[in-house]
Amino acid sequence: MIATPEYCQMMAKYNAWQNAEIRKRVEELPVSELELDRGAFFGSIRATLNHILWADMLWMSRFGSGDEPTGDHLDITPTIAAWGGERFRVDGRITLWAEKLTAVSLVGDMTVTSKLSGKSLTRPMGMMVAGFFNHQTHHRGQVHAMMTSAGIQTADTDIVYMPGR
Repeated sequence: MIATPEYCQMMAKYNAWQNAEIRKRVEELPVSELELDRGAFFGSIRATLNHILWADMLWMSRFGSGDEPTGDHLDITPTIAAWGGERFRVDGRITLWAEKLTAVSLVGDMTVTSKLSGKSLTRPMGMMVAGFFNHQTHHRGQVHAMMTSAGIQTADTDIVYMPGR
């Protein structure tokens, strides 16, 4: 098994911690800096943050915890303030989902169809869950690099520095 309930709970906590740190810092940036195309996969800081949020909502719906997101994955929230509120809510949803997991809920296969490519795939549930958390971390790394290039002092991102762990 790739993922365990304990791993999911740790990663949900890590996700919420990192998003709270980003939220504090992006609020310092003017809109022009948030919207500037910095050459990342999704262009800007705000678009990348929106993509992560949208994907988290999609995965939570796939895991049986809420509705699918609506709207464009790069523009699901129109402002960084709206993103911050929605991000806080979704992080709570992820945390509650992780707290309710059992070893049995991470067994078996899961089939999904990508909303962006239309491709379907079937993988072990534990791999899907690990992929969900990996996706967040990957794109937050891009946000971290874009924030650094914007002159924003970023917080530690290493999981070993997570408070309370």
